[in-house]
Amino acid sequence: MRLKQSYYGWGLALLALTAARVLMGALVPLTPDEAYYRLWALAPAAGYLDHPPMVAVFIRLGLLLGGDTACGVRLMGPFSAAVGTVLLAMATRDWLQVLRGYAPDEAKRAGLRTAVLLNGTVVLGVGTLLMTPDTPLLLFMALMVWSLSRLCTTGKGAWWLVVGAAVGLGFDSKYTAVLPAAGMGIWLLLTSSGRQWLKTGWPWLGGLVAAVFVSSVVYWNATHHWASFMKQGGRTGDWHPAKMLTYFSELLGGQIGLASPGVFLFFVGGCVLLWKCRDSFSRLLLCMILVPLAVFLQHAVGARVQANWPVVLYPALTVAAALPLWRGWKAASGLGVTLVLLIVIQAVASPLKLSPHFDMTLRQMGGWPTFSREVVARVPANSLLIADEYGLAAELAFYAPLGKPVVAVEPRWDLFTFPAAPCGEGYLIRSRRRHDLPDGAFFKVLGQEPDIARARNGAVGETYAIYHVQMQCTAAGQSRNAVLLPTRN
Repeated sequence: MRLKQSYYGWGLALLALTAARVLMGALVPLTPDEAYYRLWALAPAAGYLDHPPMVAVFIRLGLLLGGDTACGVRLMGPFSAAVGTVLLAMATRDWLQVLRGYAPDEAKRAGLRTAVLLNGTVVLGVGTLLMTPDTPLLLFMALMVWSLSRLCTTGKGAWWLVVGAAVGLGFDSKYTAVLPAAGMGIWLLLTSSGRQWLKTGWPWLGGLVAAVFVSSVVYWNATHHWASFMKQGGRTGDWHPAKMLTYFSELLGGQIGLASPGVFLFFVGGCVLLWKCRDSFSRLLLCMILVPLAVFLQHAVGARVQANWPVVLYPALTVAAALPLWRGWKAASGLGVTLVLLIVIQAVASPLKLSPHFDMTLRQMGGWPTFSREVVARVPANSLLIADEYGLAAELAFYAPLGKPVVAVEPRWDLFTFPAAPCGEGYLIRSRRRHDLPDGAFFKVLGQEPDIARARNGAVGETYAIYHVQMQCTAAGQSRNAVLLPTRN
């Protein structure tokens, strides 16, 4: 009875946390990438230059439910995190009870540890505040882990169909989903449990399901010069072995920060204990962790691993983190939640006056609504607002007053179905971080207005130049690589 009451309490806590995350998402201005992904949702496609389309699908659903607002853009994040939490808690419970011989109550407590530790990671806390491709990726990787736990604990081959769907949807979210899937492939080939499954038709049917889900993304790339695959695959061309120690330290520090220090210790402890386990799901989890980890470590030998790339490992890691029977799991999670709360407070109220170099919230989120209004007030009422940076253009399209036309100029926009921009004069807004002049292939500079700052509570996040320009025309009388962006309704 006491455990049942505890379950109800933790369930209510998850509901309250989800509601709080929805509220926080409504208060904090969109980052440039989020504003850019919103434009994806308004131009549905099977692929985009930077990533697969699932983040656009999530945003589209959020806009339908929550309106064209910051809350709408982010609405699916808190709910997907809640669903993923429940899936991983069930995966841990089933695994430990059926395959590891835990008593039912003990297995349920371990499931709770997984749920609490997952929500104590900074990456999930911030990831539910911001809508990025990592948001759907985490959900579908949680679905993959849960369906694999059902497969191993029930022995029913039909679960391979769910596994295939999870892998395919994960790939449609972010290409790094192939790494845990590759770990699963290693398990199928190298373990007796895996090879037994290969003698049946179920894994092959699961692979067919995954292929169906990824086919539209592959087709889009094939019909768009493999743009997205080339962009993401091009990262492997960076190679600076002399900076290896720097890259390794950044990788380690980034994961301690994104997991939060306490939860990171549980991740490490869980992996050590997982190595000693011999059941089929333990071997599978270990392969799904070690294969991606090996790829990231190899990449860090000569190139930077972005801090969010290993997020694809977190669902498997939080299940493994239930193994250490340490008393500090609540405190470890509480530290992570506290860190996320401090980030949100800084983003909303800015109690610490830091430079944008140290304050990511100022650099990414600070002052966009006020800045956009001030930009519009600076330029003639009937003029175009122009930006040749995709994030800046997307922010202006979201926050500029209704009816103000915003033009985005960059080759990437040729991949969208937005209407071509008219050829004429306008005002180009450009970050002062870019020390070069506007590209003469796109603009003829007619004059320059005083600079304008984007600030939050007196702290300047960035300074921008305002150029009066004539956009260069094509033979058809249209501006080159320029589109009119949809503004808010």
